[in-house]
Amino acid sequence: MSDTPNTHAGPAADGPVTLVASDLDRTLIYSAASLQLTMPDEQAPRLLCVEVYGRAPLSYMTETAAALLDELARTTVFVPTTTRTREQYGRIHLPGPAPRYAICANGGHLLVDGVSDPDWHAQVTGRIADQCASLAEVRAHLTAASHPSWLLKERVAEDLFAYLVVDRGALPEGWVKELTAWADPRGWTVSLQGRKIYAVPKPLTKSAAMREVAERCGADLTLAAGDSLLDADLLLAADKAWRPGHGELADCGWGAPGTEPLREKGAAAGEEILRRFLRAAGTGRAGR
Repeated sequence: MSDTPNTHAGPAADGPVTLVASDLDRTLIYSAASLQLTMPDEQAPRLLCVEVYGRAPLSYMTETAAALLDELARTTVFVPTTTRTREQYGRIHLPGPAPRYAICANGGHLLVDGVSDPDWHAQVTGRIADQCASLAEVRAHLTAASHPSWLLKERVAEDLFAYLVVDRGALPEGWVKELTAWADPRGWTVSLQGRKIYAVPKPLTKSAAMREVAERCGADLTLAAGDSLLDADLLLAADKAWRPGHGELADCGWGAPGTEPLREKGAAAGEEILRRFLRAAGTGRAGR
């Protein structure tokens, strides 16, 4: 997903291999509403648009973050790790060389040179079928339990999970908690991210896909970052991890021994996460 098609970079073949699996939205890339630019306008950082949707800019990085990511992608095995569908991920054009691997649909699709690995997808769907209530049952419950006064859209992603787009201001207090209590014994996880409420099968995890990539590339060190409940398993699975000062995990005070909470929020958190990745990987520009 870069301006340099079919070009991959990474650590030297005979050196240690660092794998960096990072969430994208509100971790490395930000919508205009989530940038949280608190400084005076004349001091605001220059921004690089990394996603266009409906012929309009949608997601951004600071130019500083873009330079850091370019270096990271050239010196580590950088793996974009997202709950986005493959189509949604395809709209993103990150700086630097194209990643060899990408994790989409919360681990349901492992892309290798842009193509979903069919064996991996079959393994994931098999585990879901064996361990979870059906997507049809979950969708039926979501439809019955929601109300037109606050439900804006209901969607299915990759025939793997469902999500609602809601009016947060009108969403009844306790509704997400009630949905979580219903979904948990049926093998599903619920996550509230911005205006979206996700219902995701428990075997559908970013961490499982990250471990698969780590095995394939012979990683000596794994690093991760993310801001939402759906990232928690990824952070726990990495050797070192970071979460920004905003997002679902920060709001609930989530923490773990190997995960460092950052004070920075918004686009500043994206920059700091990239600096931490580079520092942990032993790359020079992290301190600049």
